[in-house]
Amino acid sequence: MQLGHWLAAVRQRRPLVHNITNLVVTNTAANALLSIGASPVMAYAHEEVADMASIAAALALNMGTLIPETVEAMRIAGRAANSAGVPVVFDPVGVGATPYRTETAKDLIRDVKLAVLRANAGEMSVLLGLPGQVKGVDALAADDALPMAMKAYAAEKGTVVIATGAVDFVTDGENIWQLANGHSLLSSITGSGCMLTALLGAFVGVVPEGSTPATFAEACIAAVTSYNVAAEQAAKLAHGPGTFQARLLDSLYTLEPSTVDELARVQLA
Repeated sequence: MQLGHWLAAVRQRRPLVHNITNLVVTNTAANALLSIGASPVMAYAHEEVADMASIAAALALNMGTLIPETVEAMRIAGRAANSAGVPVVFDPVGVGATPYRTETAKDLIRDVKLAVLRANAGEMSVLLGLPGQVKGVDALAADDALPMAMKAYAAEKGTVVIATGAVDFVTDGENIWQLANGHSLLSSITGSGCMLTALLGAFVGVVPEGSTPATFAEACIAAVTSYNVAAEQAAKLAHGPGTFQARLLDSLYTLEPSTVDELARVQLA
């Protein structure tokens, strides 16, 4: 699977990604999008989120900081994006940690049609009703049956489902891909998953309108792989979490499509 052309498309088209994200990582997510070549906007006000979502190339929703007003902004923006044909990426951060988080995630999934559902493996297991554990917003464990459950859910909902961890899984409801790039330092910085969710918005934002879930899946595989290859490159130059985060932004900025194709470790599961 050749993936570098998706990165080239992001750089060429600079898609506008509307983010309603974790307040802890707003700046980090915006910088990740700028580094990869996309254009971020962080808009939360109920008075403008529908308009902003309607003109964006993609909408990325991140449940990391749960405030009722923000949840309602996600719902308003999500419905507007659906009406405008704008793809929606949803990251149910911490689902399973508290009843409120779990119910909020399920409500948003019910109310908004998703192009992409991304979570860490523990969160995804909980969301799909499998044995799984989370602590705060961190995954502790996932169930071995997770990939097949993801595939069934993706087929039912017509969405791409992604579970990230030491090995990442992506499915469009027909196939399951296993992605093996990445570096352990990603787990040592705040917002590594949140950055990926934002970048997924950039990559699905350049998918042609009317494309099948398989095409969205390929763009998502390209996003995850580009991010993880950049992490591998950054780790070579980092001395610890602080320098790693800075190097990661640099690596996203300098990443070449040919490098993604050369180093990608993607296979059918």
